[in-house]
Amino acid sequence: MSSSDAARTGSAEGARDSKRVRTRRTLRDWIVDVCCISLAALFSLTASESMATDPSVSDEALFADLMAGVVACLALWLRRRRPVELALVLLAAGVVSYYVAGPLLVALFTVAVHRPLRTVAWVGGAALAQIFAAPAVHPDPDLDYIGDVLLGALLVSGAIGWGMFVRSRRLLLESLRERAARAEAEAALRAERTQRLTRERIAREMHDVLAHRLSLLSVHAGALEYRADASPQEVAEAAGVIRSSAHQALQDLREVIGVLRAPDSDATAEGSPPDRPQPTLADLPRLVEESRRAGMRVTLSDEAGVAGADA
Repeated sequence: MSSSDAARTGSAEGARDSKRVRTRRTLRDWIVDVCCISLAALFSLTASESMATDPSVSDEALFADLMAGVVACLALWLRRRRPVELALVLLAAGVVSYYVAGPLLVALFTVAVHRPLRTVAWVGGAALAQIFAAPAVHPDPDLDYIGDVLLGALLVSGAIGWGMFVRSRRLLLESLRERAARAEAEAALRAERTQRLTRERIAREMHDVLAHRLSLLSVHAGALEYRADASPQEVAEAAGVIRSSAHQALQDLREVIGVLRAPDSDATAEGSPPDRPQPTLADLPRLVEESRRAGMRVTLSDEAGVAGADA
């Protein structure tokens, strides 16, 4: 991955993170936060049981440590807005406090979920330093230094690893949703283009039919103009043909305009193209007869028999 791609990826992730921060707290967020605070308090009480029963710890120190844990649990309400700052403060407090352990793990998990990998790496480095410093400042009565460091490393790596897994899953689902939306939009554009091309093709074909109708009008009008000696019956027949051709031409023109004006949603729900209003091969004998009535000499050769007319 090039540096520009990495920068675009980082900016996209940052935009998504800021978008999450700006969103209002939902009912699900409230439930998750209450559960996280409850689990953090329960973990801190369980993990600090050895300290509470240690006779070498004074009541004042135990009460101060407990109050620090309470404040840390309440501070978890800010974990969505200030996850990095909260994690750093709890890491510093965890050096001298047992009861901050539960809220600290939740804060590290939140950083891994809502922040990019570079930020998680920096916070993870600070957590690693805290893992080595905390047992030296306040050793666990039930564990030696190595055991305390290994247990802290296991808990911290588990919280960060779980958070990164949740983040990667969320990003994957977001990417799949974006791809699905983009594919749907592209499919809609392709369908619109196909329908537009279909309407244009139908309009071109109807233009040819309309030209045929107008040519018949021109032929009959010219015959009436140059045959002044035509009988009333011939004039009436020519006028009837002109009237019929003009009516058909207007009908064809309305169909062409209707096809061109039809919106994309007027196509069938199955995505099929609109009905074709132009004549088919079955209408060929009728067109030939109209031309013959107009005075044209037309010979129809139907070797395939699709038109149903004699040669």
